[in-house]
Amino acid sequence: MSRVGAVHARVRDRGGEDVRRRRSLLVVSAVLTAIVVLVGGCGGSGGGTSAAPGSKGPEITAPAAIDVPAADHGPLNPATPIVVNSADGMLTKVTVTDGDGKAVTGDFGADHRSWTSKDPLNFGTTYRVDAQAVNLAQVATDKTVTVATIDAGHKAYANVVPAPDLVAQTGIGVGQPMVFQFTQPVANKAEVQKHLKVTVTPPQPGAWYWVDDKDVHYRAAQYWQPGTKIHIEADVFGLDLGDGVFGAENNSADYTVHDAWIAQADGNTEQLTILHNGAQVNQMPMSLGSPGFPSHEGPHVISEKSPSIIMDSCSYGVCAGQPGYYREKVDLDERISNDGEFVHSAPWSVGQQGASNVSHGCVNLSPDNAQWFFDHFGVGDVVEITNSGGQPLPVWDTYGDWEVPWNVWQAGNANS
Repeated sequence: MSRVGAVHARVRDRGGEDVRRRRSLLVVSAVLTAIVVLVGGCGGSGGGTSAAPGSKGPEITAPAAIDVPAADHGPLNPATPIVVNSADGMLTKVTVTDGDGKAVTGDFGADHRSWTSKDPLNFGTTYRVDAQAVNLAQVATDKTVTVATIDAGHKAYANVVPAPDLVAQTGIGVGQPMVFQFTQPVANKAEVQKHLKVTVTPPQPGAWYWVDDKDVHYRAAQYWQPGTKIHIEADVFGLDLGDGVFGAENNSADYTVHDAWIAQADGNTEQLTILHNGAQVNQMPMSLGSPGFPSHEGPHVISEKSPSIIMDSCSYGVCAGQPGYYREKVDLDERISNDGEFVHSAPWSVGQQGASNVSHGCVNLSPDNAQWFFDHFGVGDVVEITNSGGQPLPVWDTYGDWEVPWNVWQAGNANS
């Protein structure tokens, strides 16, 4: 973000900085004066013992020592702040700048014997540290050092799924897992998992499970309760993810669970039964996958919806020139797996809906029923498919999370 300010604003800023600096010096001066008085008072009247003639009093002229530990101990993890110390003096000024001259802000300790940076540092950057401290005689010492941060070979971002802005207005369905999707493989899964946090209101038992080397999901023992508030955090900035990969930044998201919408697709009856908060509100004929292309069984979770898409059978290996190839525009689509399964409008199979399963794995509905479904179902809502003749939905296929038994899920797999 560019920063533009008027000249007079900059002048005021410098003036404010000078005032703050003078105030800081006054505070330090007052503290030092008090210390000098106390040192002098130790040998005064009132029962004290004066220094013997020729003996030396307290040494107050030794230069104040300034220590910047990070300058002496190799590259610094950018998640660790730069600290400046003066054990026997008072810090009066500390400035930290990167190679472009951009300043890093920080705070003095209450006694002005320490200063700690508070701005996030960058990877692979050398910072210049200029510090000044005064001793008891108020004689200034200056020190300039450099501090380098580690140069991460690879940085990984922890993206949240679904994107919060995608569901900000609608909320999520009761089947939606919480997902952090890393942009690089994570080797230190157990360590990373310690830095993932979930707050659920009202509380419901839940656990993390690694779907693959990049994706970690969190779900409850059962579907979320309608109205649940969920906050997730990935506190991974600077964290060693393993194999030379470090967390690029922290991330967090908030979600609200809307009403429970569950569709039960029975391949024996070819009927789709709709439940709203546990009560049946609709039932419609449908057609599932044919024996050659059976729909996956088990709970499916809607991951996205679109008024229309182009469906191409080549996406699952049946390409142009092969039997069963198709490429056409399809309306009112809600994805329930990345294997090409959708709930959608299928005017071409209305005659078979409710009578036989003829699709390539999708849930076919008439245009009117597809419109009703599209209007009521969204991201995170559930489609439970039974009696299709297909295999269970794999855990890695979008949201096959609910196919994993809770005792297995709860045990976790962070060390695998």
